[in-house]
Amino acid sequence: MQRNYEYHGYTLEVAVEIDVSLEPGKRPQVPRGYVAVVRIFKEGQALAVFSPLRFGELGGRPFATDTDALMGGYSAARKIVDDLFSQ
Repeated sequence: MQRNYEYHGYTLEVAVEIDVSLEPGKRPQVPRGYVAVVRIFKEGQALAVFSPLRFGELGGRPFATDTDALMGGYSAARKIVDDLFSQ
């Protein structure tokens, strides 16, 4: 799932991926949850301001649902724009 949002002159691209984190020396696990992958673009530019950023819940845990991951990624992207680019 992927969504784009416009926010204060930036495009926030939020994609949701299934988290299949592996522990060293163990077989692949069943999906544990979802992570949000965020890219931030300045309006009208083709290159992202940052490399893709991956977000989960507090403590490094994945989100329980894809909807939670989507909204968590959107909230994180808005916070980044507010904190780093707002005058």
